[in-house]
Amino acid sequence: MINTAFRDEWLSNLQKNFLAGLTTSFALVPECIAFALVAQLNPLMGLYGAVIICALTAIFGGRPGMISGAAGSMAVVIVALVAQHGVQYLLATVVLSGILMALFGILRLGKLIRMVPHPVMLGFVNGLAIIIAMAQLEHFRQATPQGEQWLQGTPLLVMSALVALTMAIVYLLPRITRAVPPALVAILGVGVLSYALHLPTRTLGDLAHIAGGLPALHFPTVPLDMATLHVIFPYAALMAMVGLLETLLTFNLTDDITQTRGQPNRECIALGASNVVSGLFGGMGGCAMIGQTMINLSSGGRSRLSGVVAGVMILLFILFLSPLIERIPLAALVGVMFVVAQQTFAWGSLRVLGKVPRQDALVIVAVTVITVFTDLATAVLCGIVIAALNFAWQHAREMRADIDDSTQGVRVYVPHGTLFFASAAHFQELFQPAFDPARVILDCRHLHMADHSAIAAIEALYERYEKAGKHVQVTHLSGRNQALLQRAGVDVSVA
Repeated sequence: MINTAFRDEWLSNLQKNFLAGLTTSFALVPECIAFALVAQLNPLMGLYGAVIICALTAIFGGRPGMISGAAGSMAVVIVALVAQHGVQYLLATVVLSGILMALFGILRLGKLIRMVPHPVMLGFVNGLAIIIAMAQLEHFRQATPQGEQWLQGTPLLVMSALVALTMAIVYLLPRITRAVPPALVAILGVGVLSYALHLPTRTLGDLAHIAGGLPALHFPTVPLDMATLHVIFPYAALMAMVGLLETLLTFNLTDDITQTRGQPNRECIALGASNVVSGLFGGMGGCAMIGQTMINLSSGGRSRLSGVVAGVMILLFILFLSPLIERIPLAALVGVMFVVAQQTFAWGSLRVLGKVPRQDALVIVAVTVITVFTDLATAVLCGIVIAALNFAWQHAREMRADIDDSTQGVRVYVPHGTLFFASAAHFQELFQPAFDPARVILDCRHLHMADHSAIAAIEALYERYEKAGKHVQVTHLSGRNQALLQRAGVDVSVA
């Protein structure tokens, strides 16, 4: 008997997941081609990467329903590498980045994504939604003898009309029927209309020809020495960091949408392994793609089958169906991606900007803006730093102490809060050795020591009272705090 987990991950709602995968494959093709062109690579490298990474992460990953492929965030990282050292060094870099990603999962570090604050997640989603929308504007430009220029006249009108028609179908069809994904109907319907009416509009074939053969196993022809490692390691580390960040953030978003829990470490291992295979078979590196994931989820894709179908269909496009696929109007794909951008953007975050604490609003806006103008890794790291500094500042302000002078000749300090790097200075200000009696008791029942700065603060407090010729006695020191001080070699007088 087929167990429940296998049935849920592979066999649930076969028709919906098959159609969702087919819809996603149409959206993957232009994105992967565009990202390959950004990296100055043969478009087939982007498509091969999409086939391998999409299928393998769907089969072995920890998050059914999420779509991975040759991502733009990673393509931007490798532009300089390709220009300076060539394709073979890129393939070696992809392999090495895959190894680093897999190690991240093997070391069970995927759970670190839980440390990303919710405002950072909102900024990430909003930033990528804006990037998705802005990327579509490139399709409203065309090459001319004077360089690339915006479409004008009839081509612009036709393109705009087809984009609007596509978006209308995607929005309105679910009110009539949910039997088929609206994005699939929109793409195929606008494609048939454009072909039947011989409309003068750009097609996928104008972007690149996608006909090709099966990818072949090919070890990167680079010297296996330290000089090569010195060249590729920085790029591989950056690719791994960007890929893991985008994957794990998309992973969290998919968990929220589907109301299920995936396995982040398994996803990291599968992503790493798929990048290694992609590099060995001449494909680009990749990671989770939020736009295509949203298309898959909104089309009903919840099982591993949808991701496998998306990868296999791209391979069929390359091998057999390129004459048909190349006739699809770019306007249809642009319209779908505009809808994805609109649905991805967390519009609710705009309503709460005035209601949440100002520092959280700052994080949302900062991560969104940095994502748009720099890159995802920088944006997320900046957001985490801002959130961490705010957290430290808020906790530092909560440090206080009660003073008990009820016993003659004894002053008891009862500090409350967490003693760490940000609160150490304020902690010192709570005490007045010059005015205190000869005997001082530090009651630590409500004090939590967090780091080395806490140890240094206690040592400094002892020294201050010793210089004043007075004695400090510690009471109610927790086992954890006592162990922390003893490990650091601090000799405290504990009652």
